[in-house]
Amino acid sequence: MRTVGVEDAMDLGVEQFGLSGRTALVTGAGRGVGAGIAHVLAAAGATVAVNDLHADRAGSVVDAITGAGGAAVACPFDVTDTGATAAALASLADDVGDVDILVHNAGVPDGGGRPNKFVDMPPADWQLQIDLNLAAMMRIVQAVLPRQLENGWGRIVQISSGASSRGLPIGVAAYGAAKAGSEALIRHLGVECGPNGVTANALALGLMEGLGRADDPQVQKMIRQVPIGRLGTGADVGAAILWLCSEAGGLVNAQVIHLNGGTVFGR
Repeated sequence: MRTVGVEDAMDLGVEQFGLSGRTALVTGAGRGVGAGIAHVLAAAGATVAVNDLHADRAGSVVDAITGAGGAAVACPFDVTDTGATAAALASLADDVGDVDILVHNAGVPDGGGRPNKFVDMPPADWQLQIDLNLAAMMRIVQAVLPRQLENGWGRIVQISSGASSRGLPIGVAAYGAAKAGSEALIRHLGVECGPNGVTANALALGLMEGLGRADDPQVQKMIRQVPIGRLGTGADVGAAILWLCSEAGGLVNAQVIHLNGGTVFGR
């Protein structure tokens, strides 16, 4: 067995975190966490395809990225629409080439959804969660994976949630179940595709900014429950994804990493 020495550590420079020449697709990137991810990947040198259900939101993020000197294109489509997804991905391939990095972040229904205990949940509501947080991910991964395998390099990151690994009394049972399913798929993908240079990982997020006004007593109560004393940001998530998608993060594969300031422990 080869021993890792000082030379290896010295080789791990800042350039190992660069994404120059890579193309990344980030779903649900028109605002919030997804926008933060898109900005970080673009700053690292990737050409970022910004997906969102609403073209104006995707365009706004693209304008901000290009205004800062980065490279980005708008890629608006509904990830739950099979035909729209296929058409958009085909157009994207023509415009910018293969998707080297896929970050599936889209996971909240337009309008925010409606939390409800499972016993009272209409089938259409839980089916929406399955469609958005599991089926859409499977569909997009299956579309970009063949070229990643052929090219011998790829990164797949699924944005998950702490709701996948703990029961919560806030009406998110179907959401948690769908996220747990996506994490299971990630583990299998990592094992299947790792030998071909493609890694697959999930980030299970905790409480993030955007829950409400910072001075709201309920928000303050939630912040006090986080050991580090603050909510997560899109930049926090983007930094973790940059690591996973870089050469420096190439050893990480088939993992679910909890990013939450210490509120939920992984399994």
